Amino acid sequence: MSTQIAEVVWVNGPVIRARGSQHVGMLEVVEVGDEHLIAEVIGLERDTLTIQVYEETSGLRPGAPVFSTGYPLSVELGPGLLQSIFDGIQRPLPVLELRSGAYIGRGIKTTPLYRKQEWDFTPRAQVGDHVQGGTLLGTVPETALIEHRVMAPPDMDGILTWIAPEGKYTIVDPIARLQTQHGEQDIAMLRRWPVRRPRPYQRRLPPTEMLVTGQRALDTFFPMVKGGTAAIPGGFGAGKTITQHQVAKWSDADVVIYVGCGERGNEMTEVLQEFPELTDPRSGRSLMERTILIANTSNMPVAAREASIYTGVTLAEYYRDMGYHVAIMADSTSRWAEALREISGRLEEMPAEEGYPAYLAARLAEFYERAGRMVTLSGATGSVSIIGAVSPPGGDFSEPVTQHTKRFIRCFWALDKSLASARHFPAINWLDSYSEYVDEVVDWWKARGYADWHSLRTQAMDILQRESRLQQIVKLVGPDALPDDQRLILETARLLREGILQQSALDSVDASATIEKQIRMLRAILHFHDRAARIIAKGCPIILIHSLPVVNTLVRMKTSIANENASEIDAVITGLDAQMDQLEREYA
Repeated sequence: MSTQIAEVVWVNGPVIRARGSQHVGMLEVVEVGDEHLIAEVIGLERDTLTIQVYEETSGLRPGAPVFSTGYPLSVELGPGLLQSIFDGIQRPLPVLELRSGAYIGRGIKTTPLYRKQEWDFTPRAQVGDHVQGGTLLGTVPETALIEHRVMAPPDMDGILTWIAPEGKYTIVDPIARLQTQHGEQDIAMLRRWPVRRPRPYQRRLPPTEMLVTGQRALDTFFPMVKGGTAAIPGGFGAGKTITQHQVAKWSDADVVIYVGCGERGNEMTEVLQEFPELTDPRSGRSLMERTILIANTSNMPVAAREASIYTGVTLAEYYRDMGYHVAIMADSTSRWAEALREISGRLEEMPAEEGYPAYLAARLAEFYERAGRMVTLSGATGSVSIIGAVSPPGGDFSEPVTQHTKRFIRCFWALDKSLASARHFPAINWLDSYSEYVDEVVDWWKARGYADWHSLRTQAMDILQRESRLQQIVKLVGPDALPDDQRLILETARLLREGILQQSALDSVDASATIEKQIRMLRAILHFHDRAARIIAKGCPIILIHSLPVVNTLVRMKTSIANENASEIDAVITGLDAQMDQLEREYA
């Protein structure tokens, strides 16, 4: 039973002040008003508490009671997380809908995880074993795709005196008993963890294992690693959300956590409707069987938007500790920063650039540094990869959220509204984007037999950059004024743009490309460039090369050759050589 500790004296939107007990901890969860609205203490000054409320505060007035809970803002961890849809403070939205309809009622109390469902538990430890944080106690088939590994809590250490036999148990039933320095303690599958405290691990590993996304512009040109950090900045309609959807569906992450933070309600509704219908390409089953959705739309209380990011990354760390590779999509961190700005303004703090609080950079760093590939407490290897969308007003990348984000991420996938308007998707600008993981994944490519990836990528990027400079001349005098060797640059860059960088999410063949197909396509186009350059040097006009049948074949490879038939690209190269040989003989 919660105890009243204070009384509201001041209300300003989601921020209130209350006066009363001095025995309240910073970041402690409290309940406000007769409806027991969920809130968190964010400031203490003698007997005055500053509190942010995670629910709508309309009608709240001075004199309303404040009740203590005694614990920090936490999430529940255990079987049943996957396939769930939560709000920003881990309330299950389908349950809230059943209890209050389409609009969430205030003060509704419900448990994030269902207590009565029974799970098939198989013990993996034996009585007498020394158990410490992260020790595997047993497994539960949470879904057909993911085995839930029940581990000892990080702060426990002792001798196992009892473990439940194989059978069905709820998440609150004891499944093990530990003899510790403080006596015997029961362990259940359910446990809580404060969202603002990173979960512990043994050590951090270097980012050398690539996160394969199936998107050519990303894997081939701007690679991401497991445990890495990436930002997708772009203006309205540039394709941030669909890019994240593609990475979520096609990447080789084991678990996907999608955080819709402050996005428009209709956009989030599409996510909630589409994700359950998506098929996991690796297993043929529903993608939701390895996915958690956190929905906190722009019309929900702004304080809960700020909490949703921490809720998502804590759930990601939990599955990382089991030895899984987790990808978390944060859409978008700009809306999260706007929530910080609004709360900061109501706290009457001194604003920094564009009204954002001075600690914006620190909060962004705090979030992104929770990514990484780690050796967990159990000795397994797991990772959390964070991909955050950024929504700069008007597509202005010089605004504070984008600039601060660039300080803490190593992969920058810049979306270009002009490319999106030209129906070039994904609209990733190859000149503004970069990846600092390029050198670190060279060995990963070599281990898979693609030692030439780095040199091919360098050559392709050089061609694209040279094309950009030539386009300025073309705009003034037209392409016909250029010599043929420079027009070849324009032609090859077109093949790279249309044949590799452009990719259709709606085409069954082109939606995803394996690493083998990507590298073979790049080899074919650059082989065309090298052969054409030799022939042009002998006097062949570019118009004859442009009219070769193989040129259209190179563009259509992405849709005409399936991933499993990537070796057919060798036949394309053979045909290319035959056509080039004939031209070369004419100009020998």
